[in-house]
Amino acid sequence: MPTPPDPTVLYPDVAACGSLAAALQAEGEGCLGAVPVTSSDSEPLLHAAVASTLQHREPLQISAWRHERRWSIWGTEPFQSLPLINSTTDDLAEVAKAARAWHDGAVLNDIRRAAPFVHLTGRFEVPDLDPARLTESEWQGMRQEAAELEYVWQETYQALIEAAYAEPALRALYPFTSHWALRFSTTTRPRLTVVGPCLAAGSDGTYTVGTGIVTPDLGRFATAREAVALAVRQLPPGLGPVTLGE
Repeated sequence: MPTPPDPTVLYPDVAACGSLAAALQAEGEGCLGAVPVTSSDSEPLLHAAVASTLQHREPLQISAWRHERRWSIWGTEPFQSLPLINSTTDDLAEVAKAARAWHDGAVLNDIRRAAPFVHLTGRFEVPDLDPARLTESEWQGMRQEAAELEYVWQETYQALIEAAYAEPALRALYPFTSHWALRFSTTTRPRLTVVGPCLAAGSDGTYTVGTGIVTPDLGRFATAREAVALAVRQLPPGLGPVTLGE
């Protein structure tokens, strides 16, 4: 990969302000006003953060690309460190608008209304850390991710996620993926407790069930429904409600 240009070449306006934090406060017709914006000590032209008034939101992370004039945003919740919003844009004023809405505690849909470039991941906020709601949120995020994929096997993968979600025994478990293989836990992040088999969608349109990610030793099927049915039969008995993975 070629050496990236000096940040002052891609971002002369930011350099003129002295930092990305200062440039953000000058953008969007000054919409950030007196909102505290911090910059990275080591790379002040490339990284900044805007805190939220809500305790269940981490500071919005803003990063400049190194090879192209563009900025990424990343807004997470603190318990699981999972993104609620993300996206990229070449318009720093739009970044400032998103940062202001994140800081002010606007609901996620209103953040996107304020800055239409913002991508909602599908997860929703669970301030009280109710495990059932965190599980529901993760399923919603996973289903949206599957619907938005652009890989050639997107339809196969989405069919697997939807078939698993349609099965109450699996929907009651906390879902996660590893190397695009669907797995389940009886606890939420950050400390997962893996239970049951591993489900995967193949590039050939088939579905596998296995005891591990790369060991489809329990079966290969032509439909997602068949694979899910076997996964349900492989679940241990007596599973209780999902708990927090503390």
